[in-house]
Amino acid sequence: MPDKVDMEKIVSLCKRRGFVFQSSEIYGGLGSCWDYGPMGIELKRNVKDAWWKAIVQERDDVVGIDTSIMMHPKVWKASGHVDSFTDPLVECKSCHLRWKASEIDNELTKQLQGDAHPSTPLIWRGTCPKCGGELTEPRMFNLMFKTFMGPVEEEASAIYLRPETAQGMFVNFENVLSTTRKKLPLGIAQIGKSFRNEITPGNFIFRTREFEHMEMEYFVKPGTDEYWFNYWVKERFDWYVKLGIRKENLRLRQHGKEELAHYAKDCYDIEYLFPMGWSELEGIANRGDYDLTQHAKHSGRDLSYYDGENNERYIPYIIEPSAGVDRSVLALLIDAYHEEIVEGETRAVLRLHPSLAPMKVAVLPLSRNEKLTPLAKKVYHQLCPSFMTCYDDSQSIGRRYRRQDEVGTPFCVTIDFQSLEDNQVTIRERDSLAQIRVPIEELEKTLEAKLKGESFEASPLWATRQK
Repeated sequence: MPDKVDMEKIVSLCKRRGFVFQSSEIYGGLGSCWDYGPMGIELKRNVKDAWWKAIVQERDDVVGIDTSIMMHPKVWKASGHVDSFTDPLVECKSCHLRWKASEIDNELTKQLQGDAHPSTPLIWRGTCPKCGGELTEPRMFNLMFKTFMGPVEEEASAIYLRPETAQGMFVNFENVLSTTRKKLPLGIAQIGKSFRNEITPGNFIFRTREFEHMEMEYFVKPGTDEYWFNYWVKERFDWYVKLGIRKENLRLRQHGKEELAHYAKDCYDIEYLFPMGWSELEGIANRGDYDLTQHAKHSGRDLSYYDGENNERYIPYIIEPSAGVDRSVLALLIDAYHEEIVEGETRAVLRLHPSLAPMKVAVLPLSRNEKLTPLAKKVYHQLCPSFMTCYDDSQSIGRRYRRQDEVGTPFCVTIDFQSLEDNQVTIRERDSLAQIRVPIEELEKTLEAKLKGESFEASPLWATRQK
């Protein structure tokens, strides 16, 4: 098993540098609920933008949608969530903690197969993972959050917070077809909040009760579904690699017949090697024609598709890539985190892909000096319209470099006393630590080229290198 940073170090970094905070922390926190800080929200937005760009913007066969979190209760009856979106729950007779029965069984299976983290204690069926006490027999527990719409809490007004974004896309299939006038294959994409009353949430932001989904429902002609299923499995795996996740930390795992969802014809998980072991990052499922068939049956609407070119009508099959924003953020943070020795000191650095980095540029005056501040502020305001830029003049320049390294800022721009004379600034690159001087009038164009991947040596402007 490759060396991995432990979760405690990532949690500490996230709190210290403003990525993720415990929700309601001043009141003792709320279990498995997290707030994204100034750096975290930028990283999260960049992940969602990268997904949307790859799924919607760069394709002509996918469109976007944003559906309501609260939907008609019959939606969840038709989808099967009311009757079957459940987990077996067990309770310890000694410490009274509650656990998801399937996770206890799966942990043993993982260890016997050598996939679990070595530090995870061995868990036997029927034994509490916390105290070793005897567990009760499993009982079913519905994972949907139930609430009430209207002024009176009565069963007639009971509704659910959506546990996934998918159903909003299924019930809008007809609307999207008629308004876009597109033909199949056609994808409908959505990014939005989902809610699941998880029995055993944990591992920081890996499993939470409130989370964001990035889902796409790709409607295809029956008989072409296997081709498109394999296509999207490869597309989604390659997306993570393009964002900088090391390929050796990713793998594909096909679901066995016994673990397939009741609606699924086939399913692959893209798994990442988290500190707690291999765990799901994204699922790609061949859902067959289950969803549109169910909603047509329960709503009384014809949700079939008419293919005018071939003069045939059919219920489309659906291929669904479903990813968690929060899990993607966590995997990217873990994979980007590195420690190295520089001049006898440990440097922690987030080697995030430039497109994902919360801040693209940091403007740093050499010191908090009244002569340097006006030019430094001018440079900062010059860059803000083009890049997410931060300004920092607190503590020594070395400490400020280290702070920017820890949040993954690709470039630091330093204004020194020589800048007042030659109107040039120093650019420091995060990964190589190379430093070069460029004229201020060339700064924006140079940074734009470097953020797109141009190397230091490739630019004639960067004729010098300094440590």
